[in-house]
Amino acid sequence: MNSFDSRPPRRRRRHGLGFLVAPLAGLGLLAACGGGDSAPPAAAAPLACDATALASVGLRDAALLSATPLPAGSYTPPGAGPQANLPAFCRMTARATPTADSLIHFEVWVPSGTAWNGKMVVTGNGGYSPSLNYGDMAYAMRQGYAVVGGDTGHQGDPNAMYWGVSHPEKIVDWGTRSIHAITGPARSLVGALAARDPSRAYYYGCSTGGHQAYAQIQRYPADFDGVIAGAPGNNRTRLNVEFLHRFLSNRATGTNSPVILTPAKATLITQRAVAACDALDGVSDGVINDPRACDATRFDVGALQCAGADDASCLTAEQVEVARRIYEGPRNRRTGAQIYPGLPVGSEAGWPGYWGGSEPVRADYWRLWVFENPQWNWWTFDYDRDLAFADAKISPLVDQTNADIAAFKARGAKAIVYQGWQDPVVNALDTIAYYDRVRTLQGSQAETDAFFRLFMVPGMGHCSGGSGATHFGNQGGPSPTPSADHDVLMALDRWVETGAAPDRLIASRVVGGATVRTRPLCPHPQVATYSGTGSTDDAASFTCQ
Repeated sequence: MNSFDSRPPRRRRRHGLGFLVAPLAGLGLLAACGGGDSAPPAAAAPLACDATALASVGLRDAALLSATPLPAGSYTPPGAGPQANLPAFCRMTARATPTADSLIHFEVWVPSGTAWNGKMVVTGNGGYSPSLNYGDMAYAMRQGYAVVGGDTGHQGDPNAMYWGVSHPEKIVDWGTRSIHAITGPARSLVGALAARDPSRAYYYGCSTGGHQAYAQIQRYPADFDGVIAGAPGNNRTRLNVEFLHRFLSNRATGTNSPVILTPAKATLITQRAVAACDALDGVSDGVINDPRACDATRFDVGALQCAGADDASCLTAEQVEVARRIYEGPRNRRTGAQIYPGLPVGSEAGWPGYWGGSEPVRADYWRLWVFENPQWNWWTFDYDRDLAFADAKISPLVDQTNADIAAFKARGAKAIVYQGWQDPVVNALDTIAYYDRVRTLQGSQAETDAFFRLFMVPGMGHCSGGSGATHFGNQGGPSPTPSADHDVLMALDRWVETGAAPDRLIASRVVGGATVRTRPLCPHPQVATYSGTGSTDDAASFTCQ
């Protein structure tokens, strides 16, 4: 069932007269030995941004569909919003078919002329949606990169998951293979268009895009020189167990509505938690720097229980119990083992987005993919038996949890991971747990830091946003100061090209278009520590310790 191809991408075949290079070189050698005159073969010429001209490019398990030159300025991709301030570029559309049951649509954008920096960035996706992340593509192309985005191997309704029923190869494409499948052909198209291969290839994504990043690091380590993984949803099956657990925890048994803990009361918990734990790092800025320090001795949700009648300033006993269940997280009822970490203190205001409405978030993961039963009842879920069944059937196709990434390191590649502490979707504690397993296998902090760095972001939600300094070139958080010290893609490029690892990233808090605070993000396990002097809104007043 799990037959996906883990081979590295094959180098592109020569286009045009390029197929003559090798035999001509051999003939030249023979002529030189015989005293005859010879001339070096002509270098391949750039090809026009035209499907006919590019038809000669050999693509492995892929086909070019169109090529269109577009002028500098604003461009509105099909079905998406406008992207402004773009250079003139060639937009190519193509499809990849790594298996007989695969169909992955992708686009390749290459800046024209000297606007191209000679490198390539492949971008990831969000959720289970086939939508290309045009915002990420535009962000990287503004920095001069040729950019690539794909639809993960399915088309149609962005919220539907029926396409995976009885189609395990399509599930593999979504969960593991699609980025790999489009990267080789995209490299060939870029190289043919410009008559030179990209000198570097990077990957950039968040959420499912972070999940895809981990697939590349673990399964296809030869594809990229550097990878950026934001909020990686790589522990996919257990992440979906948490969504299910969150739904079940907040309803009366056997019912689907109404919720017991309301959105307003969840926000109240966050407000009280921040008030209790904001200053633990020596700075009062409306942000819990490390929620792990905000333990029961500092903040107890039980203290918010109403002394009398329910009102907006307190929680009922039932609401306190719901919060405690969500903090605890899902456990195997038979063994007591933790399945997925409970959500950290400070993330409560975001809980409603993933505790579901009339059904659990990602119910179709279980209903359609795992059980293939449209009548499946989530109230019957067994955290022991049913999880074991999912692990045998679906987890091998989608989970990216292998901490042995020695091949990625040996290839000389680098990875930057970022994760918001207030993320109510991908649990920060799970991201740290994976990092810790990588570090254990590497044997030391220094060996890990040499190629794999995690940056925790206080006050940040899922990929971006939140109460902290959350703009550093992350998805949805463009840096107001584009430099390698302030922008994660520029930092990765500098690390790969010069060996200068990012010892910190300067993040900005942007309000109404103005930067009101800067703060260093530190490579885990270091944290930003106030020096005791200077403005607490200035990154220069902090060190990583």
